[in-house]
Amino acid sequence: MSYRCFNVEISDGVAHVQLKRAKDLNTMVPEFWRELPEIVRDIDDHAKARVVVISSTGKHFSAGMDLSVFKAAQDDAPKQTPERGRAAANLRRAVLDIQQTFTIIDHARLPVLIAIQGGCVGGAVDLASACDCRYATADAFFVVQEINIGMTADVGTFPRLCNLIPQGWVRELAYTGRRLPAQTAKEIGLVNAVFSDQQAMLAHVMTVARDIADKSPLAVHGSKVMINYARDHSIADGLDYIATWQAGMYNPETDMREALVARKEKRDAKFADLLPARKAAF
Repeated sequence: MSYRCFNVEISDGVAHVQLKRAKDLNTMVPEFWRELPEIVRDIDDHAKARVVVISSTGKHFSAGMDLSVFKAAQDDAPKQTPERGRAAANLRRAVLDIQQTFTIIDHARLPVLIAIQGGCVGGAVDLASACDCRYATADAFFVVQEINIGMTADVGTFPRLCNLIPQGWVRELAYTGRRLPAQTAKEIGLVNAVFSDQQAMLAHVMTVARDIADKSPLAVHGSKVMINYARDHSIADGLDYIATWQAGMYNPETDMREALVARKEKRDAKFADLLPARKAAF
């Protein structure tokens, strides 16, 4: 399928989703917000890959939300001034809808890695913070751009960044709109590694992705579920939930047996893909 904002390639269990509007700084036009969740859902629901890598093209990863999105929202607004409470309820729902673009990444069964070069601005920070692992080139930088245009970031920056880096850094970035350089981002734990250029970064990220794709998809899925659950709950809740998960998902006669036999036989283990997501019959 052809997309305006993305190229998608799937090989050896790795789906490479690449922003392709380099001449326009890969801004997040209205199609972006429809296409990205459609792509991730399709890969995840049909078990087309075991890991997703998101990268970009051109000098900058993404300049964030395109102004056309704001214009589209204005054009869709009622011509007559609506009652204030109803208008506010509609706006709240619109924000929740757009948040789902990145929440789908967080909820996907498979890990999502992101490779960032140049500017990662505004909505691109929201995208990066929803991914499992972040990698950057030495010239990369992050900007909570919303404060610079007189608004509060609302697509996921603060709920997720506060779980990734110290709050003092979140607050400084949020209040000032300053750039966070890649090396500093690594030092405070936002990115896993920094590379001299995009080619070196992508080579590393693809190696990580292939390593993930070689592991049991069920074990990787369970690990992501548990990490996300631990992030959002107490230690006691997390321990209780992993016990419940193992009671249902643990099966030593399949993937664990294959992993141990493959190690003994000094060969690569072969694991079955996850099943396509089961949909309700109604």
